[in-house]
Amino acid sequence: MKQIYKICFCSFLLLVCSAQCVVYGQTTDSIEKFKPHGNLWGYAFGDYMYKGSADTVGGGLGRGNNQYSKIPASSRFFQFRRIYLGYNYDITPRLSAEILLAAEDDFNNGSVGDQSSTGDVLSDGKFAPYVKLANVRWKNIFKGSDLVMGQMYTPSFPLLSEVVWGYRSIERTVSDMRRTNSYDEGVALQGRYGKDDSYGYNLMIGNNNGAKPATNNFQMFYGDIWAKLLDKRLILDFYQDYAKLDWTNVDTLTGHFHHDRRMTKVFVAWSVPKFTVGVEAFTTTLMGDVEASTLTNRTYYISTKATAVSLYVRGRLYKDKWGFFARYDNYNPGHNIDQITNNPAIISYTAINSNYDPTTKEQFITCGFDYTPFPNLHLMPNIYVNTYQCTLPASDYGLSSKGSGVIGTDAAYRLTLYYIFGKKDPVRY
Repeated sequence: MKQIYKICFCSFLLLVCSAQCVVYGQTTDSIEKFKPHGNLWGYAFGDYMYKGSADTVGGGLGRGNNQYSKIPASSRFFQFRRIYLGYNYDITPRLSAEILLAAEDDFNNGSVGDQSSTGDVLSDGKFAPYVKLANVRWKNIFKGSDLVMGQMYTPSFPLLSEVVWGYRSIERTVSDMRRTNSYDEGVALQGRYGKDDSYGYNLMIGNNNGAKPATNNFQMFYGDIWAKLLDKRLILDFYQDYAKLDWTNVDTLTGHFHHDRRMTKVFVAWSVPKFTVGVEAFTTTLMGDVEASTLTNRTYYISTKATAVSLYVRGRLYKDKWGFFARYDNYNPGHNIDQITNNPAIISYTAINSNYDPTTKEQFITCGFDYTPFPNLHLMPNIYVNTYQCTLPASDYGLSSKGSGVIGTDAAYRLTLYYIFGKKDPVRY
């Protein structure tokens, strides 16, 4: 792996050193006519929410880490779920910078008013922003490709699949719900080619820690290639990532503790002015992600595999005023659960990554209407339903606290407000 780091680093150095040798340079006249300029922009979305039912596993605390996990039934409140304030600045025709402040996940676990929040909330319960993006972009470092350095969106979904889905204000994409990094600090090459940028790629090396400083020496490798075919009606995207999570020597039955993750994701959509249909599917393998204890008080680690499929449709009902959307996700992280349930020596276990707990399958449904009375303002009545189902056999519930309930449901009924300022409503294919 050290050789991979060296090769990647040397490749970026060669690209930078060769940038001045390409024919994509600027003329003196274009530099003299250019004036640096910037743009302040932002958006926000939130809801009035009523939670009709709640998952009651674990003494009423619920399970999962989704939007309404662990919030009790009959809760009702106004809530901002995201506020963005960004600034983009063109320094020269070939160099630009961006910074984005974000305040997100404004919720508190448990009872309404409980201050044990996992969102961006201060100790006194107030909403708090953080630096989500801060990067510079060297445009056309070689023909068709930009070099981006700093904290940026990753190749995982925000630049394509999230835009095509078009309703982040309702819910994340299926891979984002499992907390695949949507932003990270590192360096990336982004390329666009063909007529009207009909295909391209996005390669990145990052810290694998989002907006937080690095906590180990393991980087995450991201790769994405995409194409827009048939006059951009057909959209294809293929994504792959890899990261070491832990790599230590411990006394286990299997020897070393080698813990890593790798995701393969495919996205396909068909989009015309009246409607868009899309499907996103991924498989994620986490080596050594379940820590298991045996009757002899030994510990070893089991690899897990998760899959998900997300299907959605959205479209227009009346001009640009009324639209609709509907989506169904099926998520199953328990493909290797039989390694636990079929092993009589295992007395207990813990999933290291809570977003990939192999004992719980989920099915997510949302649908609603999109009313746009003014440009950049959306009012969206919608429903949000997430159902949990235990993957363990009935005889094995005692292995995990997650198994104390076979089925549970989080259901919320919302009126969502979404508005944008300083720029146009994001393009929806």
